Amino acid sequence: MAWREISVMDQRREFVMLATLGGANISALCKRFGISRQTGYLWLRRSKAGETVKDRSRRPHSSPRRTSDDLERCVLAIRDEHPAWGARKIARRMHDLGMEPPSASTVHAVLSRHGRIGTQASERMADGHFEREAPNLLWQMDFKGRTQMSCGNWCYPLTIIDDHSRFAVAIEACPNEQLETVQTKLEEIFRRYGMPLAIYCDNGNPWGAGVPNQWTRLRVWLLKLGIKLIHSRPYHPQGRGKNERFHRSLKAEVTDFATLSDQKHAQRAFDRWREIYNHHRPHEAIGMAVPASRYQTSPRTLPHQLPEPVYDRSEIVRSVSSTKGYVSFKGKAWRIPNAFRSERVAIRPLDSPGLFGVFFGATQIAKINLEGTV
Repeated sequence: MAWREISVMDQRREFVMLATLGGANISALCKRFGISRQTGYLWLRRSKAGETVKDRSRRPHSSPRRTSDDLERCVLAIRDEHPAWGARKIARRMHDLGMEPPSASTVHAVLSRHGRIGTQASERMADGHFEREAPNLLWQMDFKGRTQMSCGNWCYPLTIIDDHSRFAVAIEACPNEQLETVQTKLEEIFRRYGMPLAIYCDNGNPWGAGVPNQWTRLRVWLLKLGIKLIHSRPYHPQGRGKNERFHRSLKAEVTDFATLSDQKHAQRAFDRWREIYNHHRPHEAIGMAVPASRYQTSPRTLPHQLPEPVYDRSEIVRSVSSTKGYVSFKGKAWRIPNAFRSERVAIRPLDSPGLFGVFFGATQIAKINLEGTV
């Protein structure tokens, strides 16, 4: 599916911005933007010649690629020696030791892959200020209410911002807040910018069911893609502070200012403002820099086919009922979240006698107690 139609100038400006950040993969960017490498390098040459695109910081970044075994061992050794150190400190220590350090996001991915980041640390959303150490470690996603257009229909702006850079990854003029709409928009966004490690949102539909950590079909879909869905704490809107401030700016500078005639007009207005916000509007929280100066696309690409969990042949594997959230085990039907209907799960023994965990891949989604209920 092609990315939404935008002007060639806007497309070129965003391509050049992303391509000139340190560690950018030009070939991958060309593919994501649907242009040839020849066209991509032509845009870059014209930009360097001073055509239309404003100069921006060349502060070096390292692209978060998968590291070599030696680098992974070094990252883990430093973490074991200093358990409280985060990714940036570890990367700096590697530099001081005379090594070529990976980016902070790559260090974070290594720690996460080897289980060195606890659940509390990865899910803690501070009531005050918090910021992820590198782009694409966390995106914040929400709907900004609804706006009635002059045609009489409602527009539901879906917003996604990168936690580290404040880069507005997307402002999508949606006709509703349904799961199918959100999933389609996310697929388009992932094709353009790659995938984050986690997405932070509230507990409402379609990403939640009003209860913290409730399983939904959207959450299961993201889990298959290796994206963790983190829910905010109920009655703690300060945890969504970045999105709340972003929405206030969007309201003051777009929806309260312009009359939106229809869906296409709304999308054009959002695209124009996103360009200003990302590339020209100084942001106080990042030292009056523009968000684009701190952002780079994710190397985690959307797969052509949705991955399914793989289980060992020796494991107890069950298919969840297609009509209700139940699995059969030891002659009884056991309740699991309805979001996993028709999925395959593994049943693995836990530490206590008679207690089993129901796992979707590596993620435990329910418990079975042979002496009681799930």
